[in-house]
Amino acid sequence: MKNLKGRVAVITGAGSGIGRATSIALAERGCAIALVDIDPKGLEESVALVRATGVDASTHLADVADKIRMQCLPEEVIAEHGHVHILINNAGVSIAQKFEDQSIEDIEWIVGINLWGVIYGCKYFLPYLKREDEGHIVNLSSMFGIAAVAGQGSYSATKFAVRGLSEALYAELSSASIGVSSIHPGTIKTRIIQSGRGLSDAKKADIQRKFNKVGISPHRVAKKIVVAIERNQLCVRVSAETYILDWLKRFFPVSFHRFIAFFERRHQ
Repeated sequence: MKNLKGRVAVITGAGSGIGRATSIALAERGCAIALVDIDPKGLEESVALVRATGVDASTHLADVADKIRMQCLPEEVIAEHGHVHILINNAGVSIAQKFEDQSIEDIEWIVGINLWGVIYGCKYFLPYLKREDEGHIVNLSSMFGIAAVAGQGSYSATKFAVRGLSEALYAELSSASIGVSSIHPGTIKTRIIQSGRGLSDAKKADIQRKFNKVGISPHRVAKKIVVAIERNQLCVRVSAETYILDWLKRFFPVSFHRFIAFFERRHQ
């Protein structure tokens, strides 16, 4: 999608972090933006920043894990903007905890948002994307959608699934002039740790400080997403640790996991 001016982009998780940064980045390229989030305060903050660029923008309060709500969302966007050209399934949460210590309810929660949210977005917006001359779907995976580590079992399960769905759709939709990108961020300065489960408040605060210190800005991720849309890039690695993890997995597919298991034993 070479020309973004005049396009309409729907972005979930737009109330903060990568979603907010991507909304602003696409607005600066001339896209109208439909911002979707479960947080009304975050949505209002984001939409003010988007409208400051001079483009049309709307807000849509929605839980991406709610099937009925997601079924209704495309018609809401069409009513506001008349078109949908770009869908960015960005909303996501995390659980930092060993799999055996997670409750079934926690696993249902993360799968509902990270995986079903992406599936609902793709499924319900696809008929509208196919009406346009061209379209693009962006799905947010993770560096843990490339290689899994201890304490990230359920999170990795969702992010590997997002990557797999994206790869299949890339092939299936190529003849329909709809591009697909799977984005794999590493450590980003977002609030995903604060909104996650499995850690005490003190531990969350400690990890958040580390993220804020060494993580890259959401705006850098947003720039990668814009380029991915323009060039129809399938797999987009973001940040140095994602590249390193990818290459370690490629060159040492078994040894890598043996090292992770050894480190986990020593840590325990």
